[in-house]
Amino acid sequence: MTNSIHDMGGMHGFGPIEAEPNEPPFHERWEGRVFAMQRAMGFTGLWTIDGGRASLEALPPLDYLASSYYRRWFLGLENRLLRHSLVGEDEIAAGRSLRAGAKLTRKLTAADIEKTMVRGEFARPTNQTARFKEGDRVRTKNINPVTHTRLPRYARAKIGMIEAIRGCHVFPDTAALGQGEHPQWLYAVVFSARELWGEGADPRVKVSIEAFEPYLDPA
Repeated sequence: MTNSIHDMGGMHGFGPIEAEPNEPPFHERWEGRVFAMQRAMGFTGLWTIDGGRASLEALPPLDYLASSYYRRWFLGLENRLLRHSLVGEDEIAAGRSLRAGAKLTRKLTAADIEKTMVRGEFARPTNQTARFKEGDRVRTKNINPVTHTRLPRYARAKIGMIEAIRGCHVFPDTAALGQGEHPQWLYAVVFSARELWGEGADPRVKVSIEAFEPYLDPA
C-alpha cells in the first residue's frame, strides 16, 4: 500500500541514515530464523513477492515505525499465514499448534533448500509494442491506490524522461492482489531533483526510478 507509512521516500523528519561499519547480516539469532521462515514459506507458492511486500505495507503505522527490519518481515509473514489459514490466532497466542496443519500442494524438502535462495525471474515475453522510447518526455500519473504499487508518492504527477526500456515484466499492482501477472513494459525514468522537490532542491541532482507503463502518460 504505497499510500501507507512505509512510503517514506523524499519525506523529512526521520533524521540522517547512520551507516553501521561492518554491519552483520543479522544482529540477533531470531533475525536469521525469520529470514529462514520467510524463504521456506515462500516456497509454498501461496503468495508472490509483491504480496509479501504488501503484507508489510499493511502493518499499522505505529507497529511499522516501532519495528526493526526483520520484525516487519515477521509481522508481515504472520499476517500472510493467518490470511491463508495456515495458522490460527489462537495458535499464535498459545505459541504452539493446536490442530493439524493445512495440507499443502508443495512441500519443502532438504533437496529444495538451495531453490529457496534463488531470486525469481519476472521478465515475460510479449507481442505488444512499448508505448514509449528512450528520450520521450512523460508525466507520471497522480494515482492514490489503497493497495500495492511501485510508483512512490514523491514521483507522482511529475515530468521526466525515458532513459531506458527494461523489457516487459510482471505487474506488481495486480500480482500483489493475486489477480494475475498482467505483464507490462517497464522503463527507467529520470527526473530532476527540482521537478520532484521544488526550486530549493540541488539543481545538479537527478533521480531515476523504474516505472511501469500504466503509471505513465506522454508529457
